[in-house]
Amino acid sequence: MGRRLVPLTLDILQDLPQRCRSCVFWERDPVSGEAAVKAGTSELEKESWISAVLLDWGSCGRVVYVDDVPVGFVLYAPPAYVARSTAFPTSPVSPDAVLLMTAFVLPEYQGQGLGRVIVQTVAKDLLHRGFKAIEVFGDARWKEPACVLPADHLLAVGFKTVRPHPAYPRLRLELRTALSWKEDVEMALDRLLGAVQKEPALRPL
Repeated sequence: MGRRLVPLTLDILQDLPQRCRSCVFWERDPVSGEAAVKAGTSELEKESWISAVLLDWGSCGRVVYVDDVPVGFVLYAPPAYVARSTAFPTSPVSPDAVLLMTAFVLPEYQGQGLGRVIVQTVAKDLLHRGFKAIEVFGDARWKEPACVLPADHLLAVGFKTVRPHPAYPRLRLELRTALSWKEDVEMALDRLLGAVQKEPALRPL
């Protein structure tokens, strides 16, 4: 089985699942995000965001291929580029961290260690760029797949709460911790990366 993690560019944006390719939950603030969905321009907004971040900051994601079939992806960026990050009650993200926006692996490819490879690839990339940690807003009341990942799943793979909140705690993972992950975290990562399978719904924070 040949697997590759390719930096996300506009050329391979079409390899993201359709629901994710046209979702701007993270890329736009709640008001403009809703407006883009209603106007049917969310896919163009996504392209515009990725293009701007690539030009200004560099790679902001990876697409995972197994035998040349796209099976997953991850998106991440400094919070200054992520409009939705300021809408959370536990913001701001720490200045030495990058925000993990979302990640996903197709159900039929879970259980093959891809989750660990994804996060470790991101960790290596960010360490080389001078960052120390990944931070993420978790959903403490998570019940079904959505754009905000479940807090308990994040805690299960080593994230630590840095700012508690009954609904949206902010969690942190030191990058060097991610690099030392072994196979024993793979089941928990599968649950985490399977948490965005359904069509995400925009909802107010």
